[in-house]
Amino acid sequence: MIDNPIYTSYIFMYVIIAIYTLALLLIFFYSLAQLNLLINYLKAKKIIDNSPKFDFSKPEEIPYVTIQLPLYNEMYVVERLLDCISKINYPREKLEIQVLDDSTDESVESNAQQIKKLQSQGLDIVHVRRKNRVGFKAGALKEGLKTAKGKFIAIFDADFLPHEDFLYKTIPYFKDEKVGVVQTRWGHINRDYSVLTKIQALALDAHFTLEQVGRNSKGHFINFNGTAGIWRASCIYDAGNWQGDTLTEDLDLSYRAQLKDWKFKYLVDVETPAELPVVISAARSQQFRWNKGGAENFEKMASKVVHASNLDFKTKVHGILHLLNSTMFLNVLIVAILSIPMLYIKNTFGHLANYFYVTSFFILTTIILFTCYWFTYKSTHGGGLWSFIKYSGEFITFYGIAMGFSLHNSLAVIEGHIGKKSEFVRTPKFNINSLKDKWKGNKYIAKNISKNVILEGLLMLYFLFGMWSAFTVGKNGDFGLFPFHLMLFVGFGFVFVKSITSKA
Repeated sequence: MIDNPIYTSYIFMYVIIAIYTLALLLIFFYSLAQLNLLINYLKAKKIIDNSPKFDFSKPEEIPYVTIQLPLYNEMYVVERLLDCISKINYPREKLEIQVLDDSTDESVESNAQQIKKLQSQGLDIVHVRRKNRVGFKAGALKEGLKTAKGKFIAIFDADFLPHEDFLYKTIPYFKDEKVGVVQTRWGHINRDYSVLTKIQALALDAHFTLEQVGRNSKGHFINFNGTAGIWRASCIYDAGNWQGDTLTEDLDLSYRAQLKDWKFKYLVDVETPAELPVVISAARSQQFRWNKGGAENFEKMASKVVHASNLDFKTKVHGILHLLNSTMFLNVLIVAILSIPMLYIKNTFGHLANYFYVTSFFILTTIILFTCYWFTYKSTHGGGLWSFIKYSGEFITFYGIAMGFSLHNSLAVIEGHIGKKSEFVRTPKFNINSLKDKWKGNKYIAKNISKNVILEGLLMLYFLFGMWSAFTVGKNGDFGLFPFHLMLFVGFGFVFVKSITSKA
């Protein structure tokens, strides 16, 4: 019987249905968690913050602060960064700036010259150089911490532009001795530069409003976002210091600190502007690092979260789902690829029709995410009919292109889960502030096209076939999955075309 081809085909068919259903259900459960975070977010907006704060009218309550600026070949943005940091409003006698410069190009000399200029103006700023990049960004931050004078460590990546009152709006919250981190919301100086920047901004805004507020307001784990935030130095040491064994050292240290009962304070109303990647190769490298790092941290931290005796059940669930954020891309890719075989199974085996009600979970997931993202969009853009119409277009665009990134991000996730190590690839910075600014000629943009782009092109054609199939299956066609396949075709098409045309 095992050699019977009909029997074998049935087994294969049921395996496809089982995997497809499981992936859909995992995506649906993730969307329910997002819905819970939305409820938390809306409730949190009504709560008055009565956190204890330092009284900066009293000089003795103003603590010493060290600002760390990790750099690696950032020649296009360093001058802008240092000029911005030099204007930070804080007592000069209680402020130190560390430029943690791991650069290997000509920017080292120009950085040194600008640092000397600021030193001559009375700013306590030091140029910290290492012989190698051991530990990458985590290693640089750890090296700087050895000589840091500050009790609190503010960190800014090279593409960030903190407002002059940043420290006055954040440091006071460390009055509570259990607060280990204060994180601010990212802003986007080039949000409207292109379709690519708009969808990145939409996704990041959802994270920095819905997710961060939704988790933090209920005491669930959140993460320091690598920049635009401040650490209590003693918290870093107590949690085991910076470690470079994952590509998202910020998420790693965040979980280790919160497992030791340090509190994180998230300030949604304090915005720190930054520049979004404007070329898709830069976005790809950033997405790869974030998603692989997320999977690496799941492997490293999930068991510790599950077995932590100091966490309640709901915090553990949200913590695990948080660590699995990037793994959702793998489920999306599985659902996408199997959706076409499922279309043919549905229209070949009529007795299995009831199994296909499971596809409604994807529709429900889309509705839930659409609702969640609308509330975060409204918080930054305002409400009203025109805003809703504009949002609807942006969400559909974002949703399709996010699916188009699913192969790229899934490969990153798989590498993270199986423990394959790779170098920390920095995201090229551009110094793009408006539509007039150009990025072509940037020396840091990857010149070679990823081999994965070919697969993305093939998937674009695959989903074109899925759209064609809607007209040919069954007696009168089946168009239930047509919108899904259309979005996948457009999403993979966007990623494929942009990846082979957007070169410097």
